[in-house]
Amino acid sequence: MAISASAVSELRKQTSAGMMACKKALTETNGDLEAAAKLLREKGEAKRSDRADRETTEGIVATHVASCGQSGILAVVNCETDFVSKNDAFQAWVAEILEAIANSGAATTEEALAVSFGEGTVENALGAKFSELGEVIKISRLARFDVADSGSVSSYIHMGGKVGVLLEVACENTSTTENDDFATLLRDITLHIAAASPAGLSRDDIDGSVVEEENEINRKQLIADGKPEAIIDKILIGKINKFYSEQVLTEQAFVKDPDLSIAKLLAAKGKDLGDTLTIKRYERFGI
Repeated sequence: MAISASAVSELRKQTSAGMMACKKALTETNGDLEAAAKLLREKGEAKRSDRADRETTEGIVATHVASCGQSGILAVVNCETDFVSKNDAFQAWVAEILEAIANSGAATTEEALAVSFGEGTVENALGAKFSELGEVIKISRLARFDVADSGSVSSYIHMGGKVGVLLEVACENTSTTENDDFATLLRDITLHIAAASPAGLSRDDIDGSVVEEENEINRKQLIADGKPEAIIDKILIGKINKFYSEQVLTEQAFVKDPDLSIAKLLAAKGKDLGDTLTIKRYERFGI
C-alpha cells in the first residue's frame, strides 16, 4: 500500500527514527502507526525520545583486553537502575558488546555505536535492549589503548563494575611482556589506580589553576597561623610537593607498600626484569 508523507512524518515525530526507516516500518505494518512504532523499537531504530531524558545514573564499567595484551578498551555502559546493572544476563550481554567493539578497532562512542553486532549494529542492540528491559541503555564513555611499540595493556574492574581501569605500560624488551612478574606489576598498578584515584599521570597533567588555588589556600592558612613571611614560601614548597604526592600517579605511595612510590616501584621492577618500564597512559572510569 502507498504510505503517505504525513504518516511518515507522524511516525518520525513519535520515534525520532530516520525517514526511510519509518517508511519501511509503515510498509511492513500496512500503515499501522502503533505497530510501526513498536517495530522500530524492536529493531533499535527508535530513538526513545519519550524516555531519552531519563537519568541513566546506574550501570557498569566493563573492559575487554586482547589476549596478546597489545590493545584494550574500557567503557561505561549506563542504565537506569541498579537492579539491571547487577543482572548476570545484562553483564554477559555487555561483555559481548565490548568484545565486538574491541575487535572492530572502534575508539570513540560514536564509532562504537556503528559497529556490527548481531543482525544490526551496537546502536540497534541498545535499542532492542531498551525494548526488552524498559530502561534506557547507553554507552557514555569509551577509551581504547593500542600499544605502538613494546609494552602491554592491562585492565582491572573493581566493586562489581562500579570502577574500572585501563593501563598501558611500555618496556624496551619485547620478552618482558611475556614475564609473569611484569603481568603482576601491571595488575598491581591498575588496582592502585582504582583505589587511589590519581588526578594525573605527571605534574604536567594537574591543572595550573588547581595548583594556584591550593597554594593560595595554604598561604592564607599559614598567615592566619602567624608564620613569618620570610619562611612562608619555603613551607609552601613542601606543602605543594605533598599535594602532588597525593594527586600524581607516579608520586603516589603504592597502596600495597606505602614506603614505595609508583615511580620507585616501576624502577625496582624494571631493575629486576633488566628493563626500563614507563607508564604511558591510564584511564579510570567510575559509575
